[in-house]
Amino acid sequence: MITAGDAAELTGAVLTGTADTVIQRLAKIENAGSGDLSFLERDIYAKYHDTTRASVLFIKPGFPKSRSEITYLEVKNPYLSFVAVLNRYFAPEFKLTGISPSAYIDPTAKIGANCAIGQNVVIEANCEIGDNSKIFHNTVISRDTKIGSNALIFQNVSIREECIIGNNVILQPGVVVGSDGFGFVPDVKGVYNKVWQKGNVVIGDDVELGANTCIDRAAMGSTIIRNGVKIDNMVQIAHGAEIGENSVLSALSGVAGSSVLGKNCIVAAQVGIADHLHITDGAIILAQSGVSRSIDKPGMYFGYPAKEHRLAQRLEVHTRNLPDYADRIKALEKEIAELEKKLESK
Repeated sequence: MITAGDAAELTGAVLTGTADTVIQRLAKIENAGSGDLSFLERDIYAKYHDTTRASVLFIKPGFPKSRSEITYLEVKNPYLSFVAVLNRYFAPEFKLTGISPSAYIDPTAKIGANCAIGQNVVIEANCEIGDNSKIFHNTVISRDTKIGSNALIFQNVSIREECIIGNNVILQPGVVVGSDGFGFVPDVKGVYNKVWQKGNVVIGDDVELGANTCIDRAAMGSTIIRNGVKIDNMVQIAHGAEIGENSVLSALSGVAGSSVLGKNCIVAAQVGIADHLHITDGAIILAQSGVSRSIDKPGMYFGYPAKEHRLAQRLEVHTRNLPDYADRIKALEKEIAELEKKLESK
């Protein structure tokens, strides 16, 4: 059990109200009830302030504290503070302990202290698993793979041979790391010959991969996911690609082979990035865009092919106005034809 005072101390918030107010649950502002902690950050949710039943509310500085029954916690970033309370006091517990009798662990594998390994897990020869890691049911870790400490690897994950995974990594259910890249070469008859992928995947610290995301191994060298990267569900990272530190990729996006995404990039949902491109640090690529050329300047990009956002917006406006433009052109052509007839008659 925590109180509003505990939340204020954790986040550095300015408290207005009753510090002893007990926080029992976390909730959205529109659904919150008595005993709940919520937050108000975006203006579009301000309409719920007068009707919410939350007992404690994170708000931005200057927001009117008009309800005496609510204990207000005033902070610069209400959502970030709300998350801090969530992570400290309400984080889910993943109750997996010990090593299941149904797990297979090769005698040459090294398992760190305080690890938990679930049912039907397979850990092949010469693998290394760091301290305090949890590997859930039906996961397969192939030979010569190294995984750091505090890993959280959920059900049905497949990690192929010789991959390297850092500390504090989370792999959601169904993740595949180190599958063959899409490598085929046609011969003179047009028959495709498989190019066996001899490289690996290297994943840094503090990375999270969403459910059913696939990171392909490189043909040669490594596919690299650097520290702090967060990848959503069902994302494809192709062979030899590199994702820079603290970049974020949303669902159903794809990065083709040998492309390099810089640091602190944001790739929204359903974005496609073609092969052998370089995306500079800090680029933001909006949803459903297609990147066919390298991006060498930070900023916001949109469209297919992706363009600077302002240019893309202007082009979109003109595209929507094409029927009107066509009518105006026809009218002008008619006027010109009539003028030409008058000139010919003189």
